[in-house]
Amino acid sequence: MPVKTLTINDELVSAREDETLLEAAQDAGIHIPTLCHLEGVGDVGACRLCLVEIAGSNKLQPACVTKVFEGMEVNTNSDRLQKYRRTIVEMLFAEGNHICSVCVSNDHCELQDLAIEMGMDHVRLEYHFPSRSVDTSHHLFGVDHNRCVLCTRCIRVCDEIEGAHTWDMAGRGTKSHVITDLNQPWGTSQTCTSCGKCVNACPTGALFNKGASVGEMIHNRGEIDFLVTARQKKQWNF
Repeated sequence: MPVKTLTINDELVSAREDETLLEAAQDAGIHIPTLCHLEGVGDVGACRLCLVEIAGSNKLQPACVTKVFEGMEVNTNSDRLQKYRRTIVEMLFAEGNHICSVCVSNDHCELQDLAIEMGMDHVRLEYHFPSRSVDTSHHLFGVDHNRCVLCTRCIRVCDEIEGAHTWDMAGRGTKSHVITDLNQPWGTSQTCTSCGKCVNACPTGALFNKGASVGEMIHNRGEIDFLVTARQKKQWNF
């Protein structure tokens, strides 16, 4: 497969022509923050945290869905980008009800990690304090919509890997939320296989194992990539 040569942060990088900019950067050891990206499932460019500057374009581009091309010149860490990213993280906190001190994923949360990375010591936006529900009708898992960041990882994992398509998105704007089946309680779902892949994929404490207390929920996100790789390479052990 043809190889493309590009420049990321003044560093020459080689990448396959079918790779995204995010993949090329990761292969070269260059960090680009992201929240909706998850190894093993398709990218949708939902969180916009991986926006980068590309020479010749005034528009910021999401690295996770932008293909590399020959001679591409990319900046991933400018002051402009850092301001955008911090604002995005602040918006996620302001639009939800993220009380880290009582969250099952406290200290094991990707949103929390991003806030630290962006140097966010306070939120400059007005909090919305939305009225959102918690569904614990499932016998193994629960979903806390207060902590959902609409990354759609659960939807993509359930669809692309498990093949159940239990999860989906409903609503628009600030009323957007994930649903199971046709907006039925998770515990009454006729399609859910109780595999737990969606729980492992979740970046926050929105999806959790029932019985987990504060700081006890640790998501095994590497399991998703392992399953995909094992299927592709037929590495199953029986």
